[in-house]
Amino acid sequence: MPELPDIEVYLHAMRPRMLGQRLDGLRVAHPFLVRTVDPPLDAFHGRAVVGLSRLGKRVVISFEGELHLVIHLMVAGRLLWKEPQAKLAKRFALAGFDFPGGTLVLTEAGSKRRASLHTASGAAGLAALDPGGAEALGSTLPAFTAALTRENHTLKRALTDPHLLSGIGNAYSDEILHHARLSPVLLTQRLDPDQLARLHASTQQVLREHTDRLLAELGDGFPEKVTAFRPEMAVHGRYGKPCPVCEHAVQRIVHGAHETNYCPTCQNSGRVLADRALSKLLKADWPRTVEELEARRPPR
Repeated sequence: MPELPDIEVYLHAMRPRMLGQRLDGLRVAHPFLVRTVDPPLDAFHGRAVVGLSRLGKRVVISFEGELHLVIHLMVAGRLLWKEPQAKLAKRFALAGFDFPGGTLVLTEAGSKRRASLHTASGAAGLAALDPGGAEALGSTLPAFTAALTRENHTLKRALTDPHLLSGIGNAYSDEILHHARLSPVLLTQRLDPDQLARLHASTQQVLREHTDRLLAELGDGFPEKVTAFRPEMAVHGRYGKPCPVCEHAVQRIVHGAHETNYCPTCQNSGRVLADRALSKLLKADWPRTVEELEARRPPR
């Protein structure tokens, strides 16, 4: 799922191409995409784009007359910039937003259609689509602490809950927790002041550094390979590979279609967290420490 750094990079690329441009047409290839009908899509035709912003992990395109189109890319949605009136590929394209200088194409890979397009009118209409989480980037320590500890959840769940914090998903939560040297299963209301301050600082640093890196790589182009798996990441998507800090193997906890990647040494005092599927199967044979885990690996 594109997260805060990815959305910021999309917006950076969209602004010089779309600000001030009038919408010539909006082609929707799959009706399921549009989740609201008031205001209707026809109301946007001929209006100029006056703003591009982020609402959590959503892209907001604001038009004259305080009308807004809100795009949620979900897991597999992506945005492309094509030539004017570009043909929409039948398999992946969900919609085309036609402007004089080019077409913004919304695509979604796979067979599950989760991406969405909402319409909204005025500040109140836009606010109704906001999950309400505090902004992860730029938040003060008191605001961050209040949001994170409002409910008692594991750090992994709290960081990725859009009702608590805005803009963080599966990938960057792994990176933030590794940078802060905190276990993903620590409970938020048990964190001490030092841990909260460390987590807040890591959240700011990780999100800024990744956003800056993506912007530097992009230059004047448009993002074409938005992915949650990048070679510079410390733990996310690196199960079994060496941690860049201690060189012990990165581990994971699998829950459904998602997994949490972490370093047992850097984040959990050398203890391997129980993976629901494997630990239930292995029971007493489940390794509890990095040393036990390493001892069971076959010789290389």
